[in-house]
Amino acid sequence: MSGGREAAAGAERDARDARGAREAAREAGVPARHPLGPEVAAALEEITRASRALGGDPALVLHGGGNTSIKATGRDVTGEAVELVLVKGSGWNLGTIEPAGFAPLRRARLLDLLRLDELDDERMVNELRQASLDANAPTASIEALLHAHLPARVALHSHADAIVALTHIEDAAERTAEALGDGVLVLPYVMPGFELAKLIASADLTGIDAIVLSGHGLFTFADDADAALARHLELVARASEVLSVTTWGDAGDAIARPGEALEVARLRRAVSEAAGYPMFVVQSDSARALAFAARDGVAELTSRGTATPEHVIHTKRTPLVGRDVAAYAAEYRAYVQRQRGRARSAFTELDPAPRVVLDPELGLMTAGATLGAAGAARDIALHTIDVIDAADRLGGYRSFDEGDSFDIEYWSLEQAKLAKAKRQALDGEVAVVTGAASGIGRAMAAALLAQGAAVVGIDLNPGVEAAFTGGAWRGVVGDVSDPDVLDAVFAVAARDFGGVDLLVVAAGIFPESSSIAELDDTVWERAMRVNATAVVRALRAAHPYLSLAPRGGRVVLVSTKNVAAPGPGAAAYSASKTAAAQVARVAALEWAGDGIRVNQVDPDAVFDTAIWTPELLAERAARYGLTVEEYRTRNLLGVEVTSALVADAVLAFCTGLPATTGAHLSVDGGNDRVV
Repeated sequence: MSGGREAAAGAERDARDARGAREAAREAGVPARHPLGPEVAAALEEITRASRALGGDPALVLHGGGNTSIKATGRDVTGEAVELVLVKGSGWNLGTIEPAGFAPLRRARLLDLLRLDELDDERMVNELRQASLDANAPTASIEALLHAHLPARVALHSHADAIVALTHIEDAAERTAEALGDGVLVLPYVMPGFELAKLIASADLTGIDAIVLSGHGLFTFADDADAALARHLELVARASEVLSVTTWGDAGDAIARPGEALEVARLRRAVSEAAGYPMFVVQSDSARALAFAARDGVAELTSRGTATPEHVIHTKRTPLVGRDVAAYAAEYRAYVQRQRGRARSAFTELDPAPRVVLDPELGLMTAGATLGAAGAARDIALHTIDVIDAADRLGGYRSFDEGDSFDIEYWSLEQAKLAKAKRQALDGEVAVVTGAASGIGRAMAAALLAQGAAVVGIDLNPGVEAAFTGGAWRGVVGDVSDPDVLDAVFAVAARDFGGVDLLVVAAGIFPESSSIAELDDTVWERAMRVNATAVVRALRAAHPYLSLAPRGGRVVLVSTKNVAAPGPGAAAYSASKTAAAQVARVAALEWAGDGIRVNQVDPDAVFDTAIWTPELLAERAARYGLTVEEYRTRNLLGVEVTSALVADAVLAFCTGLPATTGAHLSVDGGNDRVV
């Protein structure tokens, strides 16, 4: 975070500007509309803006951390005035939150709940839902009771790195209070939820406008959202100044990722085996992370625990240092056994695979069932490096004991979230698709992405780079027959996603129609290079990675009906595709022992591909004495075969049919010459 007092001053300027804009809107008679009334509409506008400002800085709010609220008077369905606390909903990201992301809760009911001596988490969540005036609103943050108790109109809570680091040093309470000054109450760590709300409810808040929760973050509260935000930034800036840190979570210079790409794939295989399902593993290009991973004593540095208790959900309590996944998994199981007596209810043991790996040769690597999960672990790891270093400079980083970490990791509310989570068929798996810029290759890439896979596509067409958006796509421009290009593609798949599980060979050319008597050598040789030789080279480059695929490697060759039933004038195409089909059959024989399945789909007359130009389509239709429309559906079923239908067939081999290899599947609407 840029931190500093400039941030606080900027927030004050923004506050003045925002207040001026609201006043101008009111003077102009611009109506604020909301089912619960105009005051609620205005309050939601105010808290949404402040929440986004808070959540937009990862040094304050990182991957779901933090929560906010504002109090307002609304009108229920009878028209009766109801005092509400509008609390950030669980699952909403503060950096992008919308007004719909806040739950309108009856404040009086929440204050009634705080009078109870005990309230378990499940019953508290149930009560929060019942306190909402909108059944469709999200479930309120677990801190809703705390927000209801705070006397000010607006409350902002973050897990600011600077505040967290300051509370992880020796004599933290005294030194934090001294650093932050008057008006700040410093409290010991208490598990979020009812216990924390009760602790704050019992505290004297006279003259207090900020609360530091040791190891957990900062609350600031005021009657104006901009004032609460300015106070928040001011206190974070003070903490950063004491810690001599101006930027948090900076990855440093980007470097060429070190080590062999295949070593990342080997690590990913071990991580996935420990997890019991395929995992993505992403190798960082952070120079700073590599230096930290190679630091003497890094195992001791990182054994002290996470910066905030919530981080354990994303990273587990400690990283794996080195590559001995089996030893890490054994220690994780031992930790669960040591702490299971703390559990307040029955729980399902989580997988023991590491989420953060620090290796002196490969640097920082993070794992996740989804790329989002792996990315969250990476970001948290980078911020934790800063927190550890900052705290160590002031006498030594001290974190939670493993009991506190266990309480959060095996919290019943987190267990409930995991129980509801659904996996897609290809979550955690990685595909390479050749010819991915158009036609069947593009349709195949889209189908794989939709099933949760990460995809690396290769094509001569520069459009392949931007064929899809999102972090799960990498487009590489290059010749599919160039061994160096292929090696680079598989290295990208390994370093960006962890390895390769699926290879779909869709690249191909259909040379201009020519009789054998007139066939040019250049045409023949190009067809062989692209349609056959490139297949051999792709299979050769893929094999080391496919043999490490957690669920077994899968190859699908997009072949053609011409293998079984060639047509006149297509000698170069038919012969080259038949050669490729034979290569795939041999691969099925040779690679079965490695757990790799090799299958083929044989489409015919797929007219939404680049092969079928309007001119070629018209020429072929005329040859058969048909109209173009008749030619499109000249099969037994009378259907038009599309790239998407071919992709469905390819997907069947990728997601199922575990006992099938060496097979051909026709996708041609039924061809009487093949049948």
